[in-house]
Amino acid sequence: MSAQPPLTFTGATLDRASHLRDPKNQALLRAKPEARTCVIWRGKPLFEGDVSPLLQWLPMNAPILSEATEPPVFLGLNEAEAPRFATDISAWEDPEADKDALGRFLDESQNRHPEMRPGQAFLDLRATMASLAPEDAAHAAGARGVFAWHTTHGYCAKCGATSTPSLAGWQRTCTRCQAHHFPRTDPVVIMLITHSEKVLLGRSPGWPEGMYSLLAGFMEPGETIEAAVRRETLEEAGIFVGEVGYLASQPWPFPASLMIGCWGHAEGDQITRDPVELEDAMWVSKPDLKASLEGANPALRPARQGAIARFLIEGWLAEGRA
Repeated sequence: MSAQPPLTFTGATLDRASHLRDPKNQALLRAKPEARTCVIWRGKPLFEGDVSPLLQWLPMNAPILSEATEPPVFLGLNEAEAPRFATDISAWEDPEADKDALGRFLDESQNRHPEMRPGQAFLDLRATMASLAPEDAAHAAGARGVFAWHTTHGYCAKCGATSTPSLAGWQRTCTRCQAHHFPRTDPVVIMLITHSEKVLLGRSPGWPEGMYSLLAGFMEPGETIEAAVRRETLEEAGIFVGEVGYLASQPWPFPASLMIGCWGHAEGDQITRDPVELEDAMWVSKPDLKASLEGANPALRPARQGAIARFLIEGWLAEGRA
């Protein structure tokens, strides 16, 4: 593909330093005066600023951290070898929270804890991702993803007993059978399917009005990436796909996927849509797609800036792949 800016959520700069995840080293790292932590509240990282929000790294004794019910997760060491952590304070109740906004596809509300400085707020990562510095987006995504896993994996999948965080937050250990469980990442194929200078776009039920994107779907056990691309495209749109190739990948922390971007050549253009999976699907020409990206076609809203779908579409338009 043509040269493009790095994909959102791929700019992590921390050394994960997994050899320091034992309890003794963690205690020493947390005690270092240069140690800092980002803070997550119900999936929303703490930022400062409105136009280009900056991820906030707080001292380990910051008053807001008293809301945490579990130890911080160790994210790694920065270039100066200063420890960086992530702390979840989701147990805190925001009396002014817009509870309807918290469940929306795009949450544009802001949440403020009494211990915050003016200008600081918990912001939805999906709503802010296009305006973040690459490293801030990547580190916030990593923290959000690991806490989403902790939230949904409090019980042992082997025996059903409760589990507790271990290995500095990168493992859960069963309190009964001692089984170890690790953060999961779900592989998802997302496909730039083309035919005669047109690209296949679809919209899922519940998406914002007019929003269309590339088709995507979870991979299944025993399946190759190429097979998943062909299966998902056939299941959702009734389109048979021939040649398939890889383009790029993106961690997608909503809640914890790895988006595997591929291209594929359709063997025909007759769409047979699965109404359960897709509310609509259509072939879009390059001129129409360019108009959509420029905001000149309100009936066709492209994937958001920062999403791999937008990245793949813009690369295709720039390169002229057909």
